[in-house]
Amino acid sequence: MSEIPEGPVGEPVRARMSRLARLLRFELEPQNLPAWLRRTRGEHRVPVALAIIALIALQLSLSNDLVFRPWFLMPSLEVALLVVLLIASPTRITRESAILRFTGLALVAVASVATLWSGWRLGNGLLSGDFEGDAADVLRSAISVWFTSVIVAALWYWELDRGGPAARAHARNPYPDFLFPQMTAPELAHKDWEPTFPDYLFLSFTNTTAFSPTDTLPLSRWAKMAMMVQSAASILLVALVIARAVNTLH
Repeated sequence: MSEIPEGPVGEPVRARMSRLARLLRFELEPQNLPAWLRRTRGEHRVPVALAIIALIALQLSLSNDLVFRPWFLMPSLEVALLVVLLIASPTRITRESAILRFTGLALVAVASVATLWSGWRLGNGLLSGDFEGDAADVLRSAISVWFTSVIVAALWYWELDRGGPAARAHARNPYPDFLFPQMTAPELAHKDWEPTFPDYLFLSFTNTTAFSPTDTLPLSRWAKMAMMVQSAASILLVALVIARAVNTLH
């Protein structure tokens, strides 16, 4: 392992790493721990519920050639699972339950299947030239599939990081799968800051647009593999749309 550079640049890095190590070893008093390392009230249900509703709306906006048949199956399942979660914990996500955990993961899995199907149908249509519609239709469909993939990836990150939102609210696991900037520089964040769904949505969006981590680093192997797959899928979709546009011009 290479040495941490000394001097004005190396010392702040060394200090932040040392502080993070102390936090993870719980050498600070519980009341002095940052929010993401202690029990909290949990995050609001509203942001993630709105994201799921937007996801369903995007799925319904796709053409019949791109949706899973029958067209109402996947949105209906997603709505039903979302309603169960809203009834069980309508405001703060703190209730730990195997059934609720399964329901949350099942919702993301259903959305993933629908998104993968739409992405495969779109890619296959662009490669074979069988996609019906003009350039505007291609662009509109690609944008819808792209945004649904961003939301689905954000939901996976949010559901799996440190055991999910309820487990994070109870501080079950001090070792994060994603290292947010506020974790290494807590003096720059509010004392009650903890990662919530908008943070994971931003992570997913930037990973898709930059094709690499930006301000948030993946730590666990599954997080690295998930971000790699997401970046690869985004590159492939963009390449197919550009190829179709070039072919249309010719």
